Amino acid sequence: MKYIIAMIQPDRLEEVQSILFKREINLMTVSQVMGCGRQKGIPRVYRGRVESGNLLKKIKLEIAVNDEFVQPTIDAIKQGAYTGNIGDGKIFVLDIEQAFRIRTGETGGDAIG
Repeated sequence: MKYIIAMIQPDRLEEVQSILFKREINLMTVSQVMGCGRQKGIPRVYRGRVESGNLLKKIKLEIAVNDEFVQPTIDAIKQGAYTGNIGDGKIFVLDIEQAFRIRTGETGGDAIG
């Protein structure tokens, strides 16, 4: 079992979700977050002063999958989020030690779905 965390551009969310759904990866948590990376933000003029604007809006996807879905999930995110421009995002893959479904008491891979 793996826990996949991806940071992507907000305008790429629909495309990423569409590809994930086609690959039967339907369970995810989506959050609006702010962060900065190599692009270091976009300077803005506010009341005549230039502000650094180093925090940019991003989308954070969190997806728990069984091992056979790890590579299809990564491939779907990469395909849907790719623009070729700086700031396309990052994907992190972590091990899940245990998982529990509270309602049914299922554990492990069964709890993920």
